[in-house]
Amino acid sequence: MLPSELKQSLPSSEELPCSDDTPVDNEDQNLLPNVLLFLLSTIWAERMDWYFGVDMAIYHTTGANPRVPVVPDGFLSVGVERRKGGKSRRSYVVWEEDGVVPILTLEMVSHSPGGEYDEKLNIYAGLGVLYYVVYNPEFWRRDGHQPFEVYKLVNGVYELQIGEPFWMPEVGLGIGRCQMTFGNVPQEQLAWFDQRGDRYLSEAEAERQRTEAERREKERLAQHLRSLGIDPERLPE
Repeated sequence: MLPSELKQSLPSSEELPCSDDTPVDNEDQNLLPNVLLFLLSTIWAERMDWYFGVDMAIYHTTGANPRVPVVPDGFLSVGVERRKGGKSRRSYVVWEEDGVVPILTLEMVSHSPGGEYDEKLNIYAGLGVLYYVVYNPEFWRRDGHQPFEVYKLVNGVYELQIGEPFWMPEVGLGIGRCQMTFGNVPQEQLAWFDQRGDRYLSEAEAERQRTEAERREKERLAQHLRSLGIDPERLPE
């Protein structure tokens, strides 16, 4: 919690730009974090104590200048209003969120290296972000890293974690990769997982599963009736 006199000297969210105006490097930098947001809106539909930002500026006081934000591709904060004061946020201003910093940030590596493994890693460590996820499906060999990495802040230093999907008990979710179809296009995407390692499905996927389960049950019942010499198409009304 910041002292009140310091908070009074800091700019408000209305005075600050909502982003750094840097365009995304590729379409997945916008798509995949939004997929995580849409999934979370289903998983945590009843919860009003979280916020997931996509390509949004985070203003904080742990850098050289509180007017200079860091802009992750995605971030999750827990313990804040779902909608700040009932309205959409223009940016995420830590001193207006009772000092709550994101518990997770996500960076997707660009065609041009963007400091994901050094500069931004140090910024998020200084900010106190517990989990830092780097997704690098195309350029991991170039950068000497794995395609998917999760770092956890331990005593102020990020340590690379093992396992995928990786379970985050402080968040109550796991995160990892999967093959999904979005807009009829199959591709590798990021997804949320439960503690057993089962992927949370989208509403469309869950509905397809329910429909398929009902179809199989009807077919099973029809086969049983046929085994008894009953035509399932000629059942009495």
